[in-house]
Amino acid sequence: MEEILEIRDGCKTPLELLESKAFSQYLGIYKKQFIKDLESRQDSDQKEEVTHKIDFVKKINSEIYVNLLKLDDKLSESNISEHKESIRFLEGLFHHYRKKSYTRLIKLHDDILSSKEKAESIKDRISNRANKLKDLILETRRILLTKVDFSIGVRRSQGLECQPNVTCGEISGKNIDLPESYSNLNKVPLTTHADMRTGIHYTTHANKRAFPFFALNHNPFKNNNFKSEDYVAIPFEVGQWNIIAYIHKSRGCIELEPGLLNLFPFSKVRKLAGKRPDGVFIFGCPQSNMSDLGYHYDKDNGLLVGLIPNIDDCKYFGYGKKPILTLHNVLCILNDHLPLHCGCTRYVVKFDSETNEPYISDSFIKADDMGRASLFDEDDKSNQNGKDNIPYFFGTETGAFACLDGFSEYTKMQMEGREIGYNKHAGTNARQIVPVTDYTEVSTGSELDILLYLNNYDLIEPGQSCMDVDMSVDDALDHFRKGARVAAGSTQTHRGKVEISYWANPFPLLKDKNWDDLPEHVDLSEKFKNIEKKFFEIIKNRVESGKMKIGVAHSMLMAGVYAKNTDERLSRCGFKNREMVEHEGPERAARDMISLIKKTAVEKKKRLPKGINEVDITVASVGDSRTGKSEMSEKMEEVLSMKGPQLDNLG
Repeated sequence: MEEILEIRDGCKTPLELLESKAFSQYLGIYKKQFIKDLESRQDSDQKEEVTHKIDFVKKINSEIYVNLLKLDDKLSESNISEHKESIRFLEGLFHHYRKKSYTRLIKLHDDILSSKEKAESIKDRISNRANKLKDLILETRRILLTKVDFSIGVRRSQGLECQPNVTCGEISGKNIDLPESYSNLNKVPLTTHADMRTGIHYTTHANKRAFPFFALNHNPFKNNNFKSEDYVAIPFEVGQWNIIAYIHKSRGCIELEPGLLNLFPFSKVRKLAGKRPDGVFIFGCPQSNMSDLGYHYDKDNGLLVGLIPNIDDCKYFGYGKKPILTLHNVLCILNDHLPLHCGCTRYVVKFDSETNEPYISDSFIKADDMGRASLFDEDDKSNQNGKDNIPYFFGTETGAFACLDGFSEYTKMQMEGREIGYNKHAGTNARQIVPVTDYTEVSTGSELDILLYLNNYDLIEPGQSCMDVDMSVDDALDHFRKGARVAAGSTQTHRGKVEISYWANPFPLLKDKNWDDLPEHVDLSEKFKNIEKKFFEIIKNRVESGKMKIGVAHSMLMAGVYAKNTDERLSRCGFKNREMVEHEGPERAARDMISLIKKTAVEKKKRLPKGINEVDITVASVGDSRTGKSEMSEKMEEVLSMKGPQLDNLG
């Protein structure tokens, strides 16, 4: 793709940089864009100026800068004046590279598969490569500015970030076992390690999802039409499955690469080499249309295939994240696990040595948006002895695709510098991906102590707990099945309207709002019902024996915009301002959640041997977008004072 700059040169000096293929290529990209912008103004009153500027830009080439760099003698005033215009053009190129380009710095290293070099060492080499290129670019720029006296006076140490968007190590795609009918996928080099530039924001064509990602009755992948040179390939470990994402290099598609890298864990390539992945996901295929949007299970080859066509309305990060999670969830159901669209946190509860009172000492996110429950015996998580009477929770993402609308300025500040952002200036549904947990927490199973459905619109009166865990398991199951929430407007459902989605839409949607099976997913829905029955028989036994709690958490996040909540009802429930409900509601819910966790910890401790003064309480809260998962977690951290000084205390 001519709009994407892929750097494979190993430049060490300013001269090598200016003589490199990459510099010449990017100079061409910038000139083309510059001339295109000028030509759009040829019919204006400044036609003469535009024409002469176009002539000037066309004459610019890398030799001008190479020759200037080689000059040892001080330039005369006339020569300086002559070169200043060229350097001003180069300054425009430099800032365009920083802000508008998409650059990949690539190192092929097939040798890592047979070496014993540690992963951290390989990552260090990748990061050093990015930093050296950054330093070389800044040094070259400084030398050229000095040549024409643009550096006279105070030197400004600006925060000029100019690393490549992604610096990566790649191996041959042939190292992955794919069927012959997918042979062109094998020709795409496979990313093994990456260093990405964070603190950067991209703009995508779309800002919300409008099309479902459903099962197809045909395989959307067309091997003969697939142009391997136009894609990057990244293997992700999503839950316990390996899914390789193939992203088209065209602008509008390639911007998903850093976001996905900030969201999902890498697959361990040395373990994946020579083996077949569980799924492949193709994003931005120009040879496909809307009839190919969806997924297909290739039973003959044991491969799940997902595809998003190269259509502007689909160029949104949600069309990368949600389909990959859909593939994960289909694999869950096919393998008898229960996918859960939820947030999940493991809380460490300790007991005071003198009073024996419980207190939450730490918390670890296991899932921001999606995970799975798997049944194991307490002493045998490999399940080799055939016992499966305890639900353990496993996550999928180490990052969060956070909607900024509901976060405090303090939380936004904490995200700065680590984020990959999208549509920052869109007004609504501005999102960014930030790391929130580590691989070990996501991949390690934790016994599930509390399972809640998140209701975001019903009001709770003061004095009543927002955590309703006194209902029967069957009543709780009805809430999970109904999956009701008031929408925030980030999907096709209008803001403030109630949306019904079976089990909070665990991707793919299995039933319609009347609980009738979707025609595309009848077999999958039937299998899910069998899994649900098995799990809830076990959950019912655990609830009856006091080993687990289940119910509904009322976050009240969208209660203020829900039309059926009258002003009189809001006032009776302690809210004086509709707009403040989304802040005050989750805080009340957070305080009640803390009480529930402590109570559960006390009960759990009683079942354990004497002398144990620390227990883990793992809480999964099922709910779709803007039901309060992230907002309640943020409020809990504030209440527990785990965040440190607030903004107004920072001087």
